Amino acid sequence: MRNSGLFVTISLAVVLSAVGCSKKEAADKAVQAPAVIVKGVSLETVKSAAVPEMLEVVGSVRARTSAVVSTRIPGSINVLRVREGDRVRKGQVLAQLDAQENQATAAVATAAIDEARRGLEEAVSRKKLADATFDRYQNLFKEQAISRQEFDIKQTEKDLAAGGVARAESRLKQAQEGAKASSTMSDYTRIIAPISGIIASKQADLGATVFPGQPLMTIEDDGSYQLELAIPENIATKVKPGTAVQVSLDAAGSSFAAKISEVVPTADPASRTYIAKITLNQKGLKSGQFGRGMISIGSSVTGITVPKSAVVEHGALTSVWALDKDNFARMRIVKTGRQAGERMEILSGLSDGDRIVAAGVEKISEGARVE
Repeated sequence: MRNSGLFVTISLAVVLSAVGCSKKEAADKAVQAPAVIVKGVSLETVKSAAVPEMLEVVGSVRARTSAVVSTRIPGSINVLRVREGDRVRKGQVLAQLDAQENQATAAVATAAIDEARRGLEEAVSRKKLADATFDRYQNLFKEQAISRQEFDIKQTEKDLAAGGVARAESRLKQAQEGAKASSTMSDYTRIIAPISGIIASKQADLGATVFPGQPLMTIEDDGSYQLELAIPENIATKVKPGTAVQVSLDAAGSSFAAKISEVVPTADPASRTYIAKITLNQKGLKSGQFGRGMISIGSSVTGITVPKSAVVEHGALTSVWALDKDNFARMRIVKTGRQAGERMEILSGLSDGDRIVAAGVEKISEGARVE
């Protein structure tokens, strides 16, 4: 039994000794392993400088040209030819209303034209007869074959016939204008696209009863969009057409410099903001998308900025690659602020004189040596 215990003790000592030797050898190999050499990266020395005071404002993408389609007469929708997302052209029939009263009025007006035209034909015939009769009586009166009274009667009949033709012509013109108005009202049963574009929204469905002025659908010209930013009234005087803005569109994943093209002169009484408009030329935009703009409000503060390409983001962790005196790369955790163009403000984590990798960060790893 004692010999067995001694054997176990000796075996354990041998194992521990072997493990210790293995760890030491691994450590020695790690110390002796050469550092990774990285070339072809850009470096920058951090310096404090004046940073413009920027204000971030948010807004939405809107179509520069849009039209709300509504009806001018009451009725029910019995034909609906479009839905959201459909592309339409100017003059295209979008829907049809069932308005029987307007159609009946148009039919009555058409019948009135026919009646007025027949009345004019009868008046013209009576005038021709009156003119011919007057000519004969005039010759008889010259020959003194009839009395003055008989002649005056025929002259009066001629004048009355001419007046009858004039009245018949007026009635025909009135009937024609009435028919034109009725035809116009009847045309209002056809809902026509006022502009070319895309059906952005639809407020009425097939079979719905609609009334004059009620919005039916909205058409947007998808060829031109603008970003409408809500500017607080306390800085509204500093924002004018031509003011530079750094625009970011989350949906499009783009950031670019732009200028304000228009500022609405009246404020929204609910939000106390003014609308500043920026023309957008990007493709694939849709009305209602979120956007933001960074606007310089004039004053500046001292701070540190680095190229945006130097910032590395891994989830919630933001860092840069800083170099020590021997040019070994070390990860430096930083806190970022606002972005101005292609540079990012650093609120903490860097100091004047620090050297960082400005471009080519994908080549860097912890402990790599930069040449």
